[in-house]
Order: sequence, then C-alpha cells, then structure tokens
Amino acid sequence: MIRLESDYLEGALPEIMRRLCETNLEQTPGYGADDYCAAAREKIKAECAAPDADVHFLVGGTQANLTVIAASLRPHQGVLAAETAHVGVHETGAIEATGHKVITLPTSDGKISAEEVRAYVLRHRADESFEHIVQPAMVYVSQPTETGTVYSLEEMQRLSAVCRELGLILFCDGARLSCALACEGTPSLPDLARLCDVFYIGGTKHGALFGEAVVICNDAIKRDFRYIIKQRGGMLAKGRLLGLQFDELFTDGLYYRVGRREVELAARLCEAFRAKGIEFKYPSPTNQIFPMLSAAQLAALREKYSFSVQEPLAPGGAVVRFCTSWASRESDVDELIADVKKL
Repeated sequence: MIRLESDYLEGALPEIMRRLCETNLEQTPGYGADDYCAAAREKIKAECAAPDADVHFLVGGTQANLTVIAASLRPHQGVLAAETAHVGVHETGAIEATGHKVITLPTSDGKISAEEVRAYVLRHRADESFEHIVQPAMVYVSQPTETGTVYSLEEMQRLSAVCRELGLILFCDGARLSCALACEGTPSLPDLARLCDVFYIGGTKHGALFGEAVVICNDAIKRDFRYIIKQRGGMLAKGRLLGLQFDELFTDGLYYRVGRREVELAARLCEAFRAKGIEFKYPSPTNQIFPMLSAAQLAALREKYSFSVQEPLAPGGAVVRFCTSWASRESDVDELIADVKKL
C-alpha cells in the first residue's frame, strides 16, 4: 500500500535524526533553557527579521493553538475563523475547553476575508445586546488553509489592517507554512512577523519528529507566556529536542527546500488528474490536493493507495485528499500518475 493520506506518516528528516543521535548523550538544562533552543530562537528571529519577537517551542499544532488563544484572550472573548478551520473542526473542542468560543464564518475555499471580519465585528458592536454575546477579539487564519489554499500577501495585508483598525489579534496557524512559503505571491516570514500579532512555524508536517515554533510579535501576548505553556501541559522537560530540530530546519535553507519539494510533487499529481478531466474541490497550489472521484475511480485507486475521504459525492463518489510529504518517494508519485492515466 502506498500511503499519501497525510504529511506526518514518517519519522524525521535524516539531517534531524543525525543531529539527535550526535547529541544524544549531551547533558543540557531542561524546559527549553538549553543552547540549542537559544540558537534556534536566534535563527528564527533572523529569518523573520523580528529581533524583538519571542519564540517558544511546543510539541504540536493543537497544543500551540490552544496555548496561544488562552494567552491572548480574556474569558468573555472568542476567536473568528473559517468554518473549515482546524481550531473549530479537528481539535475536539480544545479551544472551547480553554473557555473560548470559536466563531465560524462561511467559506468556499477555506479562507476568510477582511471584509467578512469587518462586517461580523461591526454587527456585533451594533447589537443592542452585545454584552450578552461572545466578543470577537481574535482572527485565526491558517497558512496554508485546511483546504490547501493560500492567502496572498495582499489578502494578509488587508486582514492585518482590519484587525489593527478594530483592535483584534491576528493569529496565523503555520502547521504547513513551508508549503505556503513555496507558493508565488504569499507572505514571507518577515511579512508574517510584520502583519501578525502571533504565528507559528510548523515543524511536525515538514520533517521534524514533532514541534512547532510560536513567534510572538505583540508585547501584550508575550507576558507570562511560559506560565501558560506550563499550565496547558506544553512545557517539554527535554526541551532541547525541540530546539535542536528547529536549529537544523533553519540551517542552509532546509525548511524552505522541504516545502518546495512537497509542492512540486503535489503539482505533478494535479497535472495528472487534470489531464484525465478530473476536477478539484479546492484550488490548492500546496501539498494537499482534493480531486473529486467517481465511484469507479475511487474503487480503482483504493486497491493500491491510501488517501483520506473528505466528503461523499453522489452516486458513490467522493472528494478525497492526497497529501505529499518531505519523505514522499518520486517512484510512488510516478506510479500513482501512471495509474491515474488508466482511470
């Protein structure tokens, strides 16, 4: 079985495994107070052109999201997000469990616009019973989105401007950020540091064993953040394992190369499906693609390939997701392309 259902099916990049083995018996301080974490923080701040940012390392995306949101909002406040957003769909109510409501906005492509944010917030503020309704105080976006689409630099600039005008926090989930950085016209790391109050750089889906790097640019969110990491169960005793991985990812452009490769492999798959006249649910330029398969096509590909079914299509078909990773083999992609041609 060739598995292409996600981008965290394998262990870690050889470069990371080598560093972990080389340093295995070193003794370092715990909880992220080691030299590897310090070096990784400096590299990330340099890449983001944000010398005053705070950088914290957490194990996973849900943990990063709930910790950032818990640190940023007061008890009566909630977070605006697309109805497809990870915080509202795939986190088992983790944000609500922190005491904050996820307020979802309709979307056709996984994105929300500055105009939609403005309209919702102004409606809330104009409501005579506004004090009886959860106050929207944060905007959550994923880059790329859960549907594989990306925010352009212009779209992110508009979102940032609206958030600053209305006094909202802009939080960008970068679980697959390397793939977005590989796409034309998207915000760079310095752009994100300039436009967002807080964002994170995903490692788990880009060749780390685990790990996300939270970059905080808003001074108000920085305060006592490590207290909140600890309270939420996110302070890893062997913190150096996180720092060392990000130190390696940001050595010699490795993080960017991983994303480019993932996107290039997915683009080849897209071309093969399109050549067969198969349409896509979402216009994704990243490593997640969503072809719409008939029942016969679905059955044929299931014989050899593992992929995720996203939603059913009548009669018997489905929207499915294929996802390339840092470890996807060229030969597997070639084989899938050959089988798509036979559909």
